[in-house]
Amino acid sequence: MRIHAPVDTEIANLTLNSLLAIRYSYLTMKHDNLYNLLAQRFAVAVAEVAGTKSGEIDPALRPAGDPMFGDYQCNVAMSLAKMLRAKPRDIAQRIKDAVRPRLSDIAEPLEIAGPGFLNIRLKDDFLARYLGEIPAPPTEQPESTVQPDTRSHVPTSPRSHVPTSPRSHVPTSPRSHVPTFPRSHVPTSPRSHVPTFPRSHAASDRVGLQPVEQPRRIVIDYSQPNIAKQMHVGHLRSTVIGDVFARVLAFEGHEVIRQNHIGDWGTQFGLLIRWYRENPLPTPETHADVVDAIAADYKAANERFQTDEQFASEARLAVGQLQSGEPEARRLWEQMCAVSWQAFTEIYEKLDVLLQPADVCGESFYNDRLAPRVAELREKLPPREADERSTGSWAEVRDDRGAVCVFMYDEKGEPRFKNPDGEMLPMIIQKSDGAYLYATTDLAAIHYRIHELGAKRVIYVTDARQKLHFEMFFAAARAAGWIGDDVTVEHVTFGSVLGTNRKPLKTRAGTPVKLRDLLDEAEKRAFALLEERGRGAERPGDHGEEGAEEAFTLEEKREIARRVGIAAVKYADLRNDRNSDYVFSWDKMLAFQGNTAPYMMYAYARIRSIYRKAAERFGSPDVYAAGVTIALADPTERAVALRLARLREAIDQVAAELTPHTLCTYLYDLATEFMRFYESCPVLKAPDEAARLSRMRLCDLTARTLKLGLGLLGIEVIERM
Repeated sequence: MRIHAPVDTEIANLTLNSLLAIRYSYLTMKHDNLYNLLAQRFAVAVAEVAGTKSGEIDPALRPAGDPMFGDYQCNVAMSLAKMLRAKPRDIAQRIKDAVRPRLSDIAEPLEIAGPGFLNIRLKDDFLARYLGEIPAPPTEQPESTVQPDTRSHVPTSPRSHVPTSPRSHVPTSPRSHVPTFPRSHVPTSPRSHVPTFPRSHAASDRVGLQPVEQPRRIVIDYSQPNIAKQMHVGHLRSTVIGDVFARVLAFEGHEVIRQNHIGDWGTQFGLLIRWYRENPLPTPETHADVVDAIAADYKAANERFQTDEQFASEARLAVGQLQSGEPEARRLWEQMCAVSWQAFTEIYEKLDVLLQPADVCGESFYNDRLAPRVAELREKLPPREADERSTGSWAEVRDDRGAVCVFMYDEKGEPRFKNPDGEMLPMIIQKSDGAYLYATTDLAAIHYRIHELGAKRVIYVTDARQKLHFEMFFAAARAAGWIGDDVTVEHVTFGSVLGTNRKPLKTRAGTPVKLRDLLDEAEKRAFALLEERGRGAERPGDHGEEGAEEAFTLEEKREIARRVGIAAVKYADLRNDRNSDYVFSWDKMLAFQGNTAPYMMYAYARIRSIYRKAAERFGSPDVYAAGVTIALADPTERAVALRLARLREAIDQVAAELTPHTLCTYLYDLATEFMRFYESCPVLKAPDEAARLSRMRLCDLTARTLKLGLGLLGIEVIERM
């Protein structure tokens, strides 16, 4: 099981150099991003000036913080001053001279500012050409109104993240509860939990962005609810953050294997199995909330376990029966798993996340792999003699008071991990009674993911209370040689969801907020807000260019409220640095102003309204026709164009650094720039046809970018709002 709680976060095991290497590997695109385009050319010029090989020195290229200083800055001259024994401004001049011929087609002459900053401003005609290379969107059926999605939740196309080799993370033996009840635990609701983002990224509107040239196989472990327990607000962060990683990395062209490491194994099931041998198992026919009923039964069983020795003995025996496959124990366990997964799937559908039953690879899956992994660790990490401990860090497996432990040491022979008292802290992988632990399961999982699934990058999305645990089992796996130099493993953690009292969000009764209840409340509040807005407010800056919207049916209003409400919750979670705690506020997340999902969705719908009005006046002109060119005469037109051209940078940064807020910030900046442009530059009432078509093309590119970006965040757009 996974624990979800607040703390500071870090990406484990990444040095600055390796992080940069990952970033550059993601940037090798056919339709390159601007940052990479500039960085490559500056890297060659810097190497000439410094007398080094190209790529050895980071050109320290950054987006400019203020448009008055250009679009980008190169700050490497300051760091080269000591190395070259010259003034930074002199070095900047030399770099400027060296890079000038390489930038003549894309940038205005560089300017040297301050102690040696190089200001870079892209040429307007370059930006226009860059955006002009983006093809028209693929032909698709327009969404004339908002209708509830009626597609099946079971994809009809092959799942791209499942390896094509015989290996599969869904076991074929009867051990797994997934094959045992392949579809009975899946809701029959017709609405898809992936309603707007196409299942085949290759067929979607990629807005001109090509997949990476060297894709990797990536495993993402996220969500991790526990069987027989409700998903609560603490599961929200892991689920929506991990889902963004899955979407973005799959969009980039990587083979993504989603893993839902559910808590479906352990001593708690012995208690429940014993309890249900004399009490009826809750069902939908007998209880409104089956998972709540099972949780209440577990509480009662645990209380009896503490006071009834015979019950406790039989509960322990039931654990062994479950692990050995005793039919009755397995039947009860499978039923508990089935009703729990039903509840999980309903929440995943509400959240519009990609997780499916086939992504389940819980603790039970690794039961048969635990003993072999312990034996392998004993073989690969035997106790060392004193004369063998002189070089580098090392680890060794040895028994300690009957338990099997991994002891890890640094280069000086000091304990690598210590307890609060400063004493050696080993990692226990098998207790003295023969039982295995959470660490054993995670070691078996990482071995499976790397050596059977063939992952080259493994991402764990959990809270940071498990930071030490991940550091220890990563270190043990490396010591055993399971994590090679070509494999990256990352522990991605996050802050906590807080109430207005700045304490972890709870109900008035002091219990965690159920995620299902929170999502239901989001839809209700969004519906009420939309009803209120529908009674009155005029849109600012409408220039008479936006079509008058027809009245919505009640069904359409409810569908809009569903999309807005769920989007508001997800976006509020994603827009801040994931390392930070955030205060949950309905008013802020549902606002139609500021960095919110409703604001972004409104911006998209507003652009589509312009296009409907254009169809009435001009008959849907083809803004991607060969004779249509993009003109950037007004500063607001250029600002929108520059922001559009930076889409690839934002997506690449999320893929490399695992920071969803980067994409949120990009989309908000784009929507803000577009609103400024729309206020300054009439579109349908432009001075001439060329200007009108150019501005309509900018509008369409903005709408397509917003739709793609929100889709990567798992958020559905709305054509009319």
